[in-house]
Amino acid sequence: MTQIEVTFLGTTAAIPTKHRNHAAIYLRYQSENEFFYLFDCGEGTQRQIFSAGLNFMRINDIFITHWHADHFSGLLGLMQTMNMDDRKKDLNIYGPEAGKFVPTLLGLGYGSKNFHVLHQNVEFEGTSVSKLIETNEFVISSVPMKHSVPAVAYAFVEKDRVKIDKEKAKKIGLPSKGPIYAQIKDKGSAIFKGTKINLEDIALIEKGKKVVYSGDTVINKNMKIFAENADLLIHDATFLEKDRDQGQKHASIEEVLELAKETNAKQVILTHLSRRYQDTSDIKDVIKDFANAKIAKDFMKIMLA
Repeated sequence: MTQIEVTFLGTTAAIPTKHRNHAAIYLRYQSENEFFYLFDCGEGTQRQIFSAGLNFMRINDIFITHWHADHFSGLLGLMQTMNMDDRKKDLNIYGPEAGKFVPTLLGLGYGSKNFHVLHQNVEFEGTSVSKLIETNEFVISSVPMKHSVPAVAYAFVEKDRVKIDKEKAKKIGLPSKGPIYAQIKDKGSAIFKGTKINLEDIALIEKGKKVVYSGDTVINKNMKIFAENADLLIHDATFLEKDRDQGQKHASIEEVLELAKETNAKQVILTHLSRRYQDTSDIKDVIKDFANAKIAKDFMKIMLA
């Protein structure tokens, strides 16, 4: 059994509040192995990680949506703490123009590091989806977004799981084991004793889970395609429509709800909230008819199994 655990470490926009830290999302994927990823790393992220009881040393890849300080300024302290705890493994930092900003961060102050920090540039123009990491179990990808600076969204997409139904295979006449099963899994079908056997004839296919994180953006065509059928859509929802300043390049809460409906997202989490919403009652009133919508809170956990 696999499980995706998403922890919200920061849910404010621009300026932290008493109850909301700067943007950061911690994703743990558990199967036979465990994988740990961080999406954005605003100021104070390492303290949020400690407070949540999460493991910061096992993070090997950090994905920055864009280089506004409330999304990356926690990197400096986090990297120094990793070094003080004797980290040796490489740390990959992904982001648009990462090659411009990561070396600058590494050059600040007198701190030294006993591990390599590698920048990984992410395409931020056009409409193409970029595959950043792929394992046997999942893919992490990105697509350009529309903000006031180069920006991207990220998706963690679990691959479909194939379970062979031995009873179905037996009825078709397949042996109890053998290379024929690997051929069918790899190619989707195989010829056995002159008969074509399709994967769906002998298998149950369990659809993999999909988590999408927008970062800061206005609603755009790329996101409408990227977020389609997401099990969890985490989206910039900085303002209610009545409060939105068009020049700030953020989505309104009402637009995000419409996007979730349009893309058939199973859950949508509204995050990156302006500090003007210390009282979220107005937001709750807007989302009350959307059963799949939630307002993000610091330390909220979402489990997908």
